Amino acid sequence: MVNFVLVAGARLGAWAWDDVVPHLRAADHAVHPLTLSGLAEKRGLPAGQQTHVQDIVTEVERHDLREVVLVGHSYAGVPVGQAAQRIGDRLARVVFVDSGLPVDGESFAAGWPDGGAELRAAIAADGGHWPCARPEHFTGHGLTEEQIARIVAGATPHPGATLTEPAVLTGPLAELPATYIRCLAAGEEPDEDVVGLVEGGHWRLAELDTGHWPMFSRPVELARLLLAAVDH
Repeated sequence: MVNFVLVAGARLGAWAWDDVVPHLRAADHAVHPLTLSGLAEKRGLPAGQQTHVQDIVTEVERHDLREVVLVGHSYAGVPVGQAAQRIGDRLARVVFVDSGLPVDGESFAAGWPDGGAELRAAIAADGGHWPCARPEHFTGHGLTEEQIARIVAGATPHPGATLTEPAVLTGPLAELPATYIRCLAAGEEPDEDVVGLVEGGHWRLAELDTGHWPMFSRPVELARLLLAAVDH
């Protein structure tokens, strides 16, 4: 048995994994979906980049979890990658789900094509939060109208500092036992860091024929890939 710790991307909370959790538990694994500070039921709590890293580390240590599989979707890959380096031999594997990767000294925003200028402007205009996306943002990702409505209804403006403060790595990402799940319909190729880690034999690559929010569009298939990452 392993302990899955599931962390969804920007604006989402533990609730985003509701359709995935039963399939992991049916395989006799423990599952801990986690809401990061400032989001969902934790809305209003102050949060920076390292707050989110500590949220994940604290979840692992508070429950004294072993054989931990950290799963980070989208933005959450950035704090998950950092947390994975800090939980020592508790870690079994990291799974990045169509996510960003932490780069030492750089922020999530820095990875945007414009260096994060548009994102920073949106955060400033919304009083320090990244505003929730409109429904049309989710079209073309294999989601039904009902699924889009569910995401929009549950989303929370995202604490801006978590996106603009730098990551802090304690070692090379190549040293992490990791799987990267690429969502093909999201449209973008994996970044050079992911390609290098996979081609170098350090990480495994899996692909899912859906868009950027597979926990909604393909929860059963996503659960299978998470289980496969453990079984290899």
